Amino acid sequence: MEHFKKYDSPSMPPVWKTLEVASFGTLSKLFCNMMDVSVKKSVAKSFGLPQYKYLESWIRSITVLRNCCAHHARIWNRRFPLMPQLPRRLSLAWIDAEMAKPMKLYAQLSTILYLEQSIVSNSSIKEQLQVLLSKQPLSKLKAMGFPENWSKQGLWS
Repeated sequence: MEHFKKYDSPSMPPVWKTLEVASFGTLSKLFCNMMDVSVKKSVAKSFGLPQYKYLESWIRSITVLRNCCAHHARIWNRRFPLMPQLPRRLSLAWIDAEMAKPMKLYAQLSTILYLEQSIVSNSSIKEQLQVLLSKQPLSKLKAMGFPENWSKQGLWS
């Protein structure tokens, strides 16, 4: 490994170097299996989430979505087995969670957008998704779990 060719100390590379090569699934397992709940709470708080259980469910569900995409599986009308917990309100722009179906793509995309807005304020992912979704017939949006007024909800507007 390059680290050992260049450095004698410390004996192991720093954690940030190791985590750069970890898969999203591995990161998900690391976070969910972490014993120190105070660290989990701190990480969740940094994303504007009121409790770490939300982040755990989001990471698990995003991992399933990522794997479906990586293996070219159909996602547009899929019912996902692992569902994100959807809080009623959050500190940043969010959706009407009561209108969302957690097992559908809309919930998955909404959690990703929420996390994205807590990391980068000027990301273009929302606009790119809106353009892509605007080309879909209403029947497909409904199959993906999008409620009728989805584009007017805080997270998506």
